[in-house]
Amino acid sequence: MMPLVLGDAGCEYDIKKIGGNDEVRTRLSAMGFVPGAKVTLVSCNNGSVIVNVKNVRVGISDILARRIMV
Repeated sequence: MMPLVLGDAGCEYDIKKIGGNDEVRTRLSAMGFVPGAKVTLVSCNNGSVIVNVKNVRVGISDILARRIMV
């Protein structure tokens, strides 16, 4: 298991666990980041991460991406 931010661009990953406090987990869950979901890391640069989750492209901070374990 590793944080999403350390993944390779263009690769698809299964979300294993969401870390952080309740507020962070709720926010990520509302965006579709739930255990068992598949995400594709589009790019990771300058403190932002772009992922494709549930056929929607989403930009999140690298801090949030560190809470998503794949």
